[in-house]
Amino acid sequence: MDNKRIWFKSPAEDWNVALPVGNGRIGGMCFGQPLCEKIQLNEDSVWSGGYRKRNNPSALPNLERVRKLLREEKIAEAEKIVSEAFCGTPVNGRHYMPLGDLTIHHYKEDTCEYLYRSLDLETAVCETQYIIGDIRYTRRVICSEPAQVLAVDISADKAGSVSVAVSIDGRDDYFDGNSPVNDTDILYYGGCGSEDGIRFAAYIRVIGRGGKVYRYGSRILTEDCDSVTVILGAQTDFRAADYKKAAELDVMTAAEKSFDELLKEHTEDYRSYFDRAQIAFEDNADITLPTDERLAAVKAGKVDNGLVSLYFDFGRYLMIAGSREGTLPLNLQGIWNKDMWPAWGSRFTVNINTEMNYWCAETTGLGDLHIPLFDHIERMRPNGRVTAREMYGCGGFVCHHNTDIWGDTAPQDIWIPGTQWTTGAAWLCTHIWEHWLFTRDKDFLAQKYDTLKEAARFFMDFLTDDGRGRLVTSPSVSPENTYITASSAKGSVCMGPSMDSQIIYQLFTAVIEAGEVLDTDREFGEKLKAMREKLPRPEIGKYGQIMEWAVDYDEAEPGHRHISQLYALYPADMISVRHTPELAKAARATIERRLSHGGGHTGWSRAWIINHWARLHDGGRVRENIAALLANSTSDNLFDMHPPFQIDGNFGAAAGIAEALLQSQNGEIQLLPAVSPDWKNGSFKGLCARGGFKVDCEWRDCKPVRCVIESQKGEKCRLVIPSGCKVQSVGAEYTVCGDCIEFAASGRTEITFVI
Repeated sequence: MDNKRIWFKSPAEDWNVALPVGNGRIGGMCFGQPLCEKIQLNEDSVWSGGYRKRNNPSALPNLERVRKLLREEKIAEAEKIVSEAFCGTPVNGRHYMPLGDLTIHHYKEDTCEYLYRSLDLETAVCETQYIIGDIRYTRRVICSEPAQVLAVDISADKAGSVSVAVSIDGRDDYFDGNSPVNDTDILYYGGCGSEDGIRFAAYIRVIGRGGKVYRYGSRILTEDCDSVTVILGAQTDFRAADYKKAAELDVMTAAEKSFDELLKEHTEDYRSYFDRAQIAFEDNADITLPTDERLAAVKAGKVDNGLVSLYFDFGRYLMIAGSREGTLPLNLQGIWNKDMWPAWGSRFTVNINTEMNYWCAETTGLGDLHIPLFDHIERMRPNGRVTAREMYGCGGFVCHHNTDIWGDTAPQDIWIPGTQWTTGAAWLCTHIWEHWLFTRDKDFLAQKYDTLKEAARFFMDFLTDDGRGRLVTSPSVSPENTYITASSAKGSVCMGPSMDSQIIYQLFTAVIEAGEVLDTDREFGEKLKAMREKLPRPEIGKYGQIMEWAVDYDEAEPGHRHISQLYALYPADMISVRHTPELAKAARATIERRLSHGGGHTGWSRAWIINHWARLHDGGRVRENIAALLANSTSDNLFDMHPPFQIDGNFGAAAGIAEALLQSQNGEIQLLPAVSPDWKNGSFKGLCARGGFKVDCEWRDCKPVRCVIESQKGEKCRLVIPSGCKVQSVGAEYTVCGDCIEFAASGRTEITFVI
């Protein structure tokens, strides 16, 4: 038994401990129930309705009025106008919905002996084993991207023993039919509630080898078969006009192959992604224990390095299972949502959550799985232009703190701490720039340059003078937080929250440098340079912290889950231990202040903090916060719990583990910058660095002894010599530059160190 499996000795009684499978578009939660298995299903385009035009026409006539009130610190008056004149009309965008529940029932039996259920992260196969009478059954579930189907295979160690009933239901009453169309197939179809709702269909074929297969009521029954395979395809009219026929065709095509053929094809495809990277720590855990018992031991204070690497692998698994070419990007729950009315609509929340979903994509070698996010930005652009023009009288395109399947860009909710925030598209567009930094794909950058430019164009019009010669956003918020003025007034709407200025600085920099790389648009770049100089930079406040607002206000919640002012530390590179030590010290004070007041109480917030400590080169705090995440915000199946389940923390923490092992901001590669003291000996392979580099590393006593840097684009490499190490050999000509070495990287370069 290896350390690549999540497994349990008992079935899941609760959705939050079921095991996820997915192919980027179809998702399933497998409970591993022996006699009556339920697989809760999703398809990424099953949403509640069509596009809503929600831009508020009252915003533009009131924009300058609100700005004037904010300058005069008449916060309550400004917020009253914002809540009425700037909210979406209607208030909400569309929300994500489940597809249904697939049920497979051993209808002849009522008792059994349970053996285990597992999810193999190396093969993406979910398996359940149990004994009925003296017969051992194995049920395997895959969700194949090549075949575009979910497939379930039930086998027994005795011929003629598989008698099951297959049916599909769920979605409350929001479906139109789920009846067999013949002796082997079921068509399940319906709509998503509203008149213009998305129409969906799932098509199921039950294949029995030996025995009989026949329809019985709303189910397909198998009787005395040697083995049974159930194949499910799902489509919607979001992608296919004849969605019923498209779902049927997926199943018909897959059914031409045996389950073993589907499995082989699925595993090869999956491993082409999963095998790109790996980490291994000197393990001190008993991997023969089921995952829930290992997690319980960690919650009791035991060190389990293997559980950390398993969590890292699970994050990569979820990325491969949940974000593929041609799919929608990962929302708040990826493609695993059970609720007709999920928390926060299970939308794309772009004031951190959607972005966090993709933090580990580039560093772990999964940059091509980042593409669905870029595709969705293009879906947002036309809507964002209309929102920019109608609500603010600006060019370019804008998005507030949420979007949906249609790329909605209007404000979401009427919630003063979060709604009036115009930097969502800007933050998303920095991901385009990050993809370029890692891949050095000039064709990609040329293709996306206009998107970056258009996001920046909005702020050329929207930024306003704060009375001190600085350009700031107004009205805006520091996401979801509330401040207290010197006169004890409380408010959220403000001028120039720090995060806005930091995001816009990064966006402007991306457009300027992209123009230089592509040798285009120099005049536009010069205008952005002049404006960038007038943006507020990170400032240190009265508590020695990075200020969250343009004014050094107190927070109404000092332990707030968002640490927006530290965007400059991570994911940006405006604050660093090496280049801005005073700001780094203030960033440390900011995190300590948050934590001392109960911060990090949501899973995604704790994940962000792990990345912050990694950027501050504090391996001890990385260890503490990974332990806190596992103890307080992780379900037994390793899902991140907000609570409720939110997938962002899984990706954020996986990114944080990678960030502790390898960093590459500010044009430098750093090995083991924040390695946990628990990870005394270990190795990693295939982690990626900006500049088009892949890096392998081996270490002892928390110090690197050997690394191999592979250049994908032939760029010069600048490597920081780790503290306490001396360079022993470099497989290329190099120069020493202070505490760094530089060399022209070509192919694979091996470097060894003496500790």
